[in-house]
Amino acid sequence: MISTDGYNNVDHYGDGYMEQEEEWEREGLLDPAWEKQQKKTFTAWCNSHLRKAGTSIDNIEDDFRNGLKLMLLLEVISGETLPKPDRGKMRFHKIANVNKALDYIASKGVKLVSIGAEEIVDGNLKMTLGMIWTIILRFAIQDISVEEMTAKEGLLLWCQRKTAPYKNVNVQNFHLSFKDGLAFCALIHRHRPDLIDYNKLSKDNPLENLNTAFDVAEKYLDIPRMLDPDDLINTPKPDERAIMTYVSCYYHAFQGAQQNTAMPDERAVMTYVSSYYHCFSGAQKAETAANRICKVLKVNQENERLMEEYERLASDLLEWIRRTMPWLNSRQTDNSLAGVQKKLEEYRTYRRKHKPPRVEQKAKLETNFNTLQTKLRLSNRPAYMPTEGKMVSDIANAWKGLETAEKAFEEWLLSEMMRLERLEHLAQKFKHKADAHEDWTRGKEEMLQSQDFRQCRLNELKALKKKHEAFESDLAAHQDRVEQIAAIAQELNTLEYHDSVSVNARCQRICDQWDRLGALTQRRRQALDDAERILEKIDILHLEFAKRAAPFNNWLDGTREDLVDIFIVHTVEEIQGLIDAHAHFKATLGEADKEYQSIVGLVREVESIVKQHQVPGGLENPYTTLTANDLTRKWADVRQLVPQRDATLQAELRKQQNNEMLRRQFAEKANAVGPWIERQLDAVTAIGMGLHGTLEDQLHRLKEFEQGVYAYKPHIEELERIHQAVQESMIFENRYTQYTMETLRVGWEQLLTSINRNINEVENQILTRDSKGITQEQLNEFRSSFNHFDKNRTGRLTPEEFKSCLVSLGYSIGKDRQGEIDFQRILAVVDPNNTGYVHFDAFLDFMTRESTDTDTAEQVIDSFRILAADKPYILPDELRRELPPDQAEYCIQRMPPYKGPGAAPGALDYMSFSTALYGQSDL
Repeated sequence: MISTDGYNNVDHYGDGYMEQEEEWEREGLLDPAWEKQQKKTFTAWCNSHLRKAGTSIDNIEDDFRNGLKLMLLLEVISGETLPKPDRGKMRFHKIANVNKALDYIASKGVKLVSIGAEEIVDGNLKMTLGMIWTIILRFAIQDISVEEMTAKEGLLLWCQRKTAPYKNVNVQNFHLSFKDGLAFCALIHRHRPDLIDYNKLSKDNPLENLNTAFDVAEKYLDIPRMLDPDDLINTPKPDERAIMTYVSCYYHAFQGAQQNTAMPDERAVMTYVSSYYHCFSGAQKAETAANRICKVLKVNQENERLMEEYERLASDLLEWIRRTMPWLNSRQTDNSLAGVQKKLEEYRTYRRKHKPPRVEQKAKLETNFNTLQTKLRLSNRPAYMPTEGKMVSDIANAWKGLETAEKAFEEWLLSEMMRLERLEHLAQKFKHKADAHEDWTRGKEEMLQSQDFRQCRLNELKALKKKHEAFESDLAAHQDRVEQIAAIAQELNTLEYHDSVSVNARCQRICDQWDRLGALTQRRRQALDDAERILEKIDILHLEFAKRAAPFNNWLDGTREDLVDIFIVHTVEEIQGLIDAHAHFKATLGEADKEYQSIVGLVREVESIVKQHQVPGGLENPYTTLTANDLTRKWADVRQLVPQRDATLQAELRKQQNNEMLRRQFAEKANAVGPWIERQLDAVTAIGMGLHGTLEDQLHRLKEFEQGVYAYKPHIEELERIHQAVQESMIFENRYTQYTMETLRVGWEQLLTSINRNINEVENQILTRDSKGITQEQLNEFRSSFNHFDKNRTGRLTPEEFKSCLVSLGYSIGKDRQGEIDFQRILAVVDPNNTGYVHFDAFLDFMTRESTDTDTAEQVIDSFRILAADKPYILPDELRRELPPDQAEYCIQRMPPYKGPGAAPGALDYMSFSTALYGQSDL
């Protein structure tokens, strides 16, 4: 009898080669469409065997009712003879025949639950299909074996391996994966490529694919059409059992073809092989022992290779940092703007070309170190301690020092450029003012030393005195200019201008000349005062002209200097301030023009008086050297310089507007890139905490993040190009963003490092899980407990948090002194470097060792003892005979000589060697 709800609950065989279906799948077995597919498939399968006996069935629920063809089917597929059937046509005859068939099935190890002959005799379709499915499982599917998997898993794995190279084929189950027919065609083409042209098939034409596969299998492989293409296509989910039955025929057809060789007599072979067994059973133990030693030594050799590679990479990286630091710490320059710009370009080349490979080298170094430590833990070896000065912390400290030096070097370069730019501006201003002053003083000493007044008439003498008074006024007005020149020279000295020697020399000449002018002026005034008693008459008009022309001339000179003065600004607001000041100046030109016309009117009045009265020498002004032409020329110069100044200011305004645009471009891009990097860092950290999905899911998501990050790199490069334009435009501040290029570079490097580190940690966890055989549920429990006590999501636990985590997992730790001693012993295992924290890798390794078994020193010693024939020592010849050459030599070179009694020449101490493998190794 089978259960009344169908035949899905048939108790399968003890070896568990079939997995239990999902709940929704069990409910689907009542689907009439599935029942129809199974009836058609099972009928074809039975006929493929019954035709060997010259018969067949038409209706599966009717033709097996008398039990005769059922017994015949079992005889054909098993090759054995069943008890003689009853030939009567009465119901009890039929029940007796069916019972004989069911008894035979039960004798083959099939547990028949609730299966009775009465249902089969009564033509119960579901019961009959359930019985046939049980026969198919036992005689067609159970014997399928692939890598010690269950029959269903093995058959599925066989399909996956055979169809792996074919596009559009992804076999994951025995229903939807075969619906388009490509999987059937791929199985045929893999074994008989001459029967099907797979490249001409299309996933969009499932009916043609199915018909092609079924026709070829029936014609060339002797596999009947057990499935209906229309049923497979029109059914949302085809029947799994029908497809498994049909696919098993493919497996037997192709595997049988590969194994179709003549079979020798079984008893003869067994007799001959038994003699081999007795001969070589002793050698089997030695081979097993040798294999164990090979496994252990292979792990040691690989670990030594990883240690050597770590030492080499660490030495190379630290040496590069040592060579680079002096250059970054150097603050020597030729004190010129061009020299500092050259250094800045060298620094950009370093950041763009020389540092990125070292960033990758550092990441690879950390990855190799973590992988090595994981392998050492998995092989029950002590943790690896690098050479002094080459710890991961030493490399991290050196790298941090390098980044600090980089930041300081870049800040120094920028500040140096600002200082030198100001120096160049001050030097140009000094030269301009010094040139103007020297032009003004040219000839003044000769004029002051002249004795011309001694030959003058009274009016000429008075004119000379007035002229001298005007000169004194002019001299006083130039006092501020001389002080400005001295102040600029002093500032150039303070800022260490590279050509300060010539500046100081010129400033000294100007100051010395100024002192001489002052002394000469005083002496000439004294001489004129002595002659003043004789000279009384003065030309009022000339005097008035001289008094008014001198300050106006000074104003003209100062205005001309201001209009050609060199300026430097950094913002739009600063240049706008200069433009506004210039506009205010232009508003005063009307009053200046009135003053100019008034002063020139004095000259015209003099000319009129001289012409009218014919005064000899009256056109010469005895009080000043200025003439109306001088004022006219300077006034014309001022009117010409005003529009030129307008153009200069507008050009600078456009430059500052362009700089403002660059600031906004950089800020817009930086304000998008900065938060993106922060979000990616948060997302990677969340994945690294193992809060969602399996380790494979986490690894897949991390690699997707890695691809996304590398795909985002053009944004960083674009930002670098904008930043270069900003620096080339001498822009040193940006109020539109809080991000600088340096902070974004650091964030980008941190993101890459975080992704690589988390990928490495997840891969190590997968390696730990797979090598130790722990389940995903155990790993999730360990991760959940660890995360529960890792409140700050730092990826590590303090000793107290670690103790609480162990207690939550059921680990017993006493509260007495012995309990504290036990906990300190555990803490020494998970935190061998005494950092004060327990990381998840160490925690996982400890929990794994608590729940799994590993190789021990005692097992290795026992293996060596077998090779040494129970002697306490082993000889080199025995090692060379039992082990591969490279591992035999490895043992001979490292095993100490045996010093016990009765040792043969060359005897080696394998016990000390095995103990060292699991103790404090000096590898």
